[in-house]
Amino acid sequence: MYDGLLVIDADAHKLENPLIMRDYLEPEYRDRIGLVIDNLGDQRVKIMDFNPKTKANDLAQLFPQPSGLGKGGFRTLHPDTTLGAMFNRARIEHMDQEGIDVHVIYGTLNLIFPSLLDKDLAIALCKAYNSYMAEDCHPYRDRLKAIGVLPLQDVNEAIKEMHRCVNELELIGVAVPPNLPIPHPRAPEAFPEIRTCKAISHPDFRPVLQAAVDLDVSLGIHGAPGSFMMGGIADHMETFVLTHIFVQRNQQQHAMTRMVFDGAFEQFPTLRVGFLEGGCGWLPDLSHAMHEHWEKRVRDFDPKNPYKPPLMELTKHMMQERGVHNSTTVISQMKGMFDLLWSADRNTLNVEDASLYEHADLQHRDPLEYFERGQIFVSFESDDPAPGYMHLSMGEVGKRVACFSGDYGHWDGVLQNCVRDAATKSDYDRDHLARLLGGNALALYGDRLRRTLPASVSQSPDLALSR
Repeated sequence: MYDGLLVIDADAHKLENPLIMRDYLEPEYRDRIGLVIDNLGDQRVKIMDFNPKTKANDLAQLFPQPSGLGKGGFRTLHPDTTLGAMFNRARIEHMDQEGIDVHVIYGTLNLIFPSLLDKDLAIALCKAYNSYMAEDCHPYRDRLKAIGVLPLQDVNEAIKEMHRCVNELELIGVAVPPNLPIPHPRAPEAFPEIRTCKAISHPDFRPVLQAAVDLDVSLGIHGAPGSFMMGGIADHMETFVLTHIFVQRNQQQHAMTRMVFDGAFEQFPTLRVGFLEGGCGWLPDLSHAMHEHWEKRVRDFDPKNPYKPPLMELTKHMMQERGVHNSTTVISQMKGMFDLLWSADRNTLNVEDASLYEHADLQHRDPLEYFERGQIFVSFESDDPAPGYMHLSMGEVGKRVACFSGDYGHWDGVLQNCVRDAATKSDYDRDHLARLLGGNALALYGDRLRRTLPASVSQSPDLALSR
């Protein structure tokens, strides 16, 4: 706890040992995952994937991707948290040292699973990871809460695995990627080198969203550099430093905006989604942009009745602009332009309404309402000043969307004084701080987390704030 307030790290990480996780894999897949040293002398995971060119399992997928667009990191082990991210006894000691009551744990290696081409391999790896994490966290289940992963390459299998995660393994939620890499429509022969993406809001994944609603679990959207997922601006950077500046936030911005305007939150009004590890300083600007475009291009826009300036007004302004007082040539020219641009009856064109009325099914729902309804959450790390000003630009809802994360286990996370630094970054009032340190995470993860909290924190005021 911090000053009597519940502290939940909403996005901590496991550094999986692939040699241990391999024991949970079905035997026929075990020889397809291992460790290699790349040409920089760095350790990477190698997964032998299906190769669409050779039709054999001879495509070596390295994670993090060592080169090319969207390249991943190297030398990424954190001196303070690597051992704790691997071994739970050390993790618990660190949590006690920093005053963290609960770690919600996402994986690291599993960030490559959505990019695998072999559907059956992806299914096997997700099952192995989930079983591994459930058993790994079980002795510390009061404080370590694992998040499952889903093989979205097969939606039916993903739903089955979600049910197993929740009902059998007793995990508190599931993670999904912001997008799945798929062949670019213009270059299918170059796949997997050339890829575009299928957003998590795509209609194909709606049954997965429905299952999350039915099970009352949240979705934690987690991207990564070097995982072949679409990374936005990051895909056009040549160094890992530049890639990492953009990758997480671009992936989350893309996923959030698509979830809003593709109608996922409208279709599932109780769905809760965390857009994680991308910070939150960009959220006020993006939420304003979504509101403004909805207001001006969805709610108040009628493409079948576009504005047409009066011919006489056009002609008058043209003559004044050119200093002409009486010119039949100018009048003739203006009438010709007017007839060309504005006289055609667009209503007679064979154009479907869906092509004209973009996002018409959202005409009566301001995107800001999804924040008000408690459907959208983000995370912030201890050195991030954004939670201190989000409410100034977003109103009171700006206090209810950001969840504390130390990013434990990753190279850019922090350990020492992480809670204290987060709590003192701004002059928070107590209720606001309670939400940031624990209450918002409870609202995101819901009863699946709330019911499993340790008895020592069950009376925290955060519990009331999160309802």
